[in-house]
Amino acid sequence: MNADRCTLDVAVERWPIAGGFTIARGSKTEARVVVARVTGDGASGSGEGVPYARYGESVPGVVAALQAQREALAAGLDRQALQQALPAGAARNALDAALWSLAARRSGRPVWQLAGLPPPRPVVTAYTLSLAEPAAMAAAAARASGRPLLKVKLGGPAGGEGDDERIAAVRTAAPAATLIVDANEAW
Repeated sequence: MNADRCTLDVAVERWPIAGGFTIARGSKTEARVVVARVTGDGASGSGEGVPYARYGESVPGVVAALQAQREALAAGLDRQALQQALPAGAARNALDAALWSLAARRSGRPVWQLAGLPPPRPVVTAYTLSLAEPAAMAAAAARASGRPLLKVKLGGPAGGEGDDERIAAVRTAAPAATLIVDANEAW
């Protein structure tokens, strides 16, 4: 897909996380998402990327990387050239998704068809339970007990102390759910 004479708008969205979200490496109360919107020939497409500090990314850095591609987009940067223009990460993801979205809107076909893929099938996604004390995790599991797959965050500040109790509490509160665990390298 050629992005002939496209313009690029970049925005940062902040999404509050009800009650916060904790993993072994820390907590956060909001998700910050960088959104790229590419417009050309009366159509537009959008994509997003979430900067990940662990990989050296920041919101200002991703915004700057995207803004640096404005001239290339105006000159016809396409998805293939984008692979060389930006390293893998949040900025390239946002712009690549925006270009796919634009191509789909221009053609009137879904992205999976443009990519030559079979129709997507439903998938089961995991609902994540934030790391907390066992009773709080049990309460969260009870609220999510109708979900088929729960991802249980483990590995608190004491390097896994209390994780057995967390799993037992979650299992009791959501006996029918399949559980998977994620200690985020805490142990």
